[in-house]
Amino acid sequence: MARTDVIVLGAGIVGTSAALQLAKRGLAVALIDKRGPGEETSYGNTGILGGSGAFPVAFPDRISDLIRIAFKRAPEANYYLSFLPKVAPWLLAFRAATRPQKLIETARRRHPLMSRAGAEHELLAQESGAERYLRKDGWLTLFRTERGFDGIKPNLDVSAELGIPARVLDTAGTLALEPSLYPAFARAVHWPDIRTVSNPLAVTRAYAARFVKLGGMLLNGDARSLHRIDGRWRVDAEEGHVDAENVVVALGPWAPDVLEPLGIKLPLAIKRGYHRHFRPQGNAGLTRPLVDAENGYAVAPMEQGIRITTGAEFAPRDAPPTPVQLDRVVPHFKTLFPLGEPAEAQPWLGKRPCFADSLPVIGRAPGQPGLWLDYGHGHYGLTLGPITGRLIAEMITGATPFTDPAPFGPQRFN
Repeated sequence: MARTDVIVLGAGIVGTSAALQLAKRGLAVALIDKRGPGEETSYGNTGILGGSGAFPVAFPDRISDLIRIAFKRAPEANYYLSFLPKVAPWLLAFRAATRPQKLIETARRRHPLMSRAGAEHELLAQESGAERYLRKDGWLTLFRTERGFDGIKPNLDVSAELGIPARVLDTAGTLALEPSLYPAFARAVHWPDIRTVSNPLAVTRAYAARFVKLGGMLLNGDARSLHRIDGRWRVDAEEGHVDAENVVVALGPWAPDVLEPLGIKLPLAIKRGYHRHFRPQGNAGLTRPLVDAENGYAVAPMEQGIRITTGAEFAPRDAPPTPVQLDRVVPHFKTLFPLGEPAEAQPWLGKRPCFADSLPVIGRAPGQPGLWLDYGHGHYGLTLGPITGRLIAEMITGATPFTDPAPFGPQRFN
């Protein structure tokens, strides 16, 4: 049996970062997962440490987009018809939370996290020997039409208010940054201060290795074994029982499996997503990630190849993969870039844990002493993992938090 100060459940980028931040502050920490660090949802993202300006991902607001989604012709979304009744309340809440004024409120609420996210990653990367994966070329949002570009103007206004740099480019200016692109777009926005990474899995593994070097325990175990005994929390790992006064649940889409038996049920939805790596044709290449805004997918140059990632699929979390969205988006990207053959046999499936207000839950769990929540990061898990890990570490250790944690607490759903 091991007795520790804190158990962190979940070794994705969020949990690994939280464990590292706690270990840096001198606590004895056990990081427990059934798989290796970064091997689930954290593996499959676009490697972008930021967003497309101040606004989070929003519910479609054009009737034409909704019709395409309804008839399953939209590259940005897919759904299981039988699953819609279950997810409908969340979708309605998401729609309400991404109305124009609500988007502005959300941008301001999450700005203390987003504005510090890149610097916190850079600090952990320096300490963990992962600097070689960091890139500082920003990323691009491409618009096929002027109408599409018009939709981002409110976002640009709020971004300017919050000090998020953005460069509006025409086709020629964009091709100067990415000469391998075809001129099949009208405008682009370059977000120059956004950092990106070339291998998210390697970054998470580097942070985990740093955690172990600081004395942390990286263990295999099933988080569902969590229970209280003699006033402490216990988890059954393969190496034996682990006890701690505090537990951090950083399980992303699997958090409800642990929390609901404890009476904690928060309105989480799962947006499934896919990626696949491709080889470029000839000497073509990309320097930075990009998003094809009007077609709802993102592309990133990774060590494994050109990674194409899809939008959202609303389906049961553990249902078999249905990567039809990749079939829809690949032809779109081929009009932008000389794409070659796939670099792997099958697409990868991941599951994004999302709250309708586009904010993670960070803080004490209601009614359960010593239980802490750090999940629901949605599309921004890689971005926010280190900074939310710092926030919850400061809360657990009694330090003054770098920002008010109240906007991210679970009590907002009461």
